Amino acid sequence: MDIRAGVIVVALFAVAGAFVLIRAAVKNMQTARRLSFYSLRRRHNANAWRLFFIALFLVGFAFWLPSRGEQAIYRYFPPTPTPSLTPTITLTPTITLTPTITEMPTLTLTPAVSDTPSPTTTPFLPIAIEALFAGPVTPNPDAIFTAIQFSTEFDGTNPINPRTVFELPIGTMYGGFDYNNTLPGVQWTALWYRGRQLVCYETEPWRDAWGTGGIGGYTECANPIGGWLPGQYEVQIFMGYEWKVVGRFVVQENLTTPTATGTPTP
Repeated sequence: MDIRAGVIVVALFAVAGAFVLIRAAVKNMQTARRLSFYSLRRRHNANAWRLFFIALFLVGFAFWLPSRGEQAIYRYFPPTPTPSLTPTITLTPTITLTPTITEMPTLTLTPAVSDTPSPTTTPFLPIAIEALFAGPVTPNPDAIFTAIQFSTEFDGTNPINPRTVFELPIGTMYGGFDYNNTLPGVQWTALWYRGRQLVCYETEPWRDAWGTGGIGGYTECANPIGGWLPGQYEVQIFMGYEWKVVGRFVVQENLTTPTATGTPTP
């Protein structure tokens, strides 16, 4: 059982305990009405009020625990992203010879990188990231983001020379986008994955200075877990629990250009 499930269970037990105490308080009051001795009646009424106040405390505790108590627990037991296995990308070049009836050699281009997209699942927020939320999670359903453009340089408004394939070494990677119909205060999140491993993230309430629409929005990653390594990367952007846009790019050891090989055909 994780911390979030434990908090919910404790809150439910607190509500159940408050219900039992309120019933006991009502029974004490009813018993006190039937007593003819003042001291006994007063004792039963005092006990009933005591049970009632304890029940109110438990109700308040049950509401406080999921909203504020869970965040207090995470201050002492901070969540950490769970590492996962990174799939290995295998490139299989295929060389095809096309015979002709002329003396001209046949050229076949063999690309160094295949653009065939790998199957992905619907983006979702890890529980460890949800635990860090500090703002509302209900976004404007009409909020939109443009496609993410990637670059290692950013001029404050747009990525410089955006592309989808990069060569090591890399310092900071930027993902730029424009946006519209956003609500200030709503939690927004950007998740950076290498394969299936979460290597970088940022999450915070949408700032008032950013407004409800504009250009020059961006997310950045400077120190991914394990450093920048060759592989396929994916960036997912969420408003609240709702994902808005996904962008992908590739990092290689070095950028190679396709080479032509010729074989004379008799």
